[in-house]
Amino acid sequence: MSAPTSPADLYRRGLRLLLDKNIPAWVALWADDGLMEFPFAPEGWPRRLEGKEAVAAYMRHYPDHIDLHDFPDLRIHETTDPRTIVVEMRGVGRLVESGAPFDMTYIAVVTVRDGLITSYRDYWNPLAVRESGTAFTGSTR
Repeated sequence: MSAPTSPADLYRRGLRLLLDKNIPAWVALWADDGLMEFPFAPEGWPRRLEGKEAVAAYMRHYPDHIDLHDFPDLRIHETTDPRTIVVEMRGVGRLVESGAPFDMTYIAVVTVRDGLITSYRDYWNPLAVRESGTAFTGSTR
């Protein structure tokens, strides 16, 4: 039997899957009751996705909107809870519709239980989206 995956290793694996545009495999990293939150989401955008199916629906068309190329400046910080990490990173690529560059800074607080993501709080900057004209908000808008 293999050793459990650390939250940091699971997160890095998830980033590789996003770069590969393998959204079903990325969603498979989630617990059925996983919770994804966007505390800084602007009015009219989703702030809370409850359950793996809601996360899957939100992410299903992500590659149709944002073509991610890399996650430079990745820093993963361990916390006093061994199941929780804090992640600082940038996502860079291009917006599919316009071809404009995409460059977003993220801070995420991620909790993993039994090798699956149970909580993901994504503190992205809605002002950067507004300035770039990005229209992606997942399938919930």
